[in-house]
Amino acid sequence: MPMKRREILTALAAGSLAAFESAASDRAPTKPWQWIEQRGVEEDVAGTPLQFLPSLRDSHPLVDELGKFPACPYCGMSRGHEKWRRTRHLIHYLDDSVDPTCSIHCAALSLGLNLDLVPKAIYAADAGSDLEIPPLVEVAGLHYLIDPSRPGTMTRRSKWAYAERARARAAATGHAEVVDFDQALRAAYEDMAEDTILIRRRRAEMRG
Repeated sequence: MPMKRREILTALAAGSLAAFESAASDRAPTKPWQWIEQRGVEEDVAGTPLQFLPSLRDSHPLVDELGKFPACPYCGMSRGHEKWRRTRHLIHYLDDSVDPTCSIHCAALSLGLNLDLVPKAIYAADAGSDLEIPPLVEVAGLHYLIDPSRPGTMTRRSKWAYAERARARAAATGHAEVVDFDQALRAAYEDMAEDTILIRRRRAEMRG
């Protein structure tokens, strides 16, 4: 059976075919709703069983955000884990539905799948914060550092958001660039295509 996309992306980000092969699993891919059922996140904040995504509803999603939304519904990553708390995003739609994601990669999935929903606000963690758990800030005021030399969350090219442009520039290396949210979102979709091509190529190679 094919390995999970999350495991493939982790291996590709590390740039190692050996890591990719060692991450292979005979487990079937997990769909978002299957992941929720397996992990026990069965109700939204109003007590309504989750059937489709996004089905979480909350008029104040930033209050106890990680307590209410501990995991990304698209890949299952823990949004509070030390590896992903600095890349987490949260989309609050006009109907008060909430999509809490681990990264701009999964936020891009939400925005692409829910074109009929209008975002009330889109938030991202301030990677430059000195706090142990970086606060969420509206993306309109953030500066995204796209760094091809560093693996990102669910992608090979990192896209971290900073509240202070100076901190973003200070963290830049090599061919990294500082952009706004729209440019970072565009890069996320571009990388999604490239990552998908590589994943399919690797799977074909493994099938031999």
